[in-house]
Amino acid sequence: MALEWYELTALTGAKEFLVTSVKLKETNIEIKGEFEIAPLAKLSDEDQVFVAHFIRTHGSIKEMEQAFGVSYPTIKARLNKIGSQLQFVEISPVSKKEEIITQLEQGEITAKEAAEKLRSSYGA
Repeated sequence: MALEWYELTALTGAKEFLVTSVKLKETNIEIKGEFEIAPLAKLSDEDQVFVAHFIRTHGSIKEMEQAFGVSYPTIKARLNKIGSQLQFVEISPVSKKEEIITQLEQGEITAKEAAEKLRSSYGA
């Protein structure tokens, strides 16, 4: 019998756990090993519900206030608390110039095409 996610969360409480088996329902293939769960799955079930509702409301704090019956500062505090539990990956945007050079290096465009793109992007 499969446990629902909230039941698993209730059983483990705030303790960390490791998933050691994954089974594909359609094929009955089972994979054994050590698998870390996704960061959002590590949140309490209440926080998971909160995040899901936040996404459904497209980040509208006003709608969150109405749904949960709490004030703006309370919603912000809860978001900050949840955010502090998640690790974020820093992403640096790639410049147009770097993108063109990468395309050239990977053989996706010719040197002539790269020069044309650089001229049109930088007005040279």
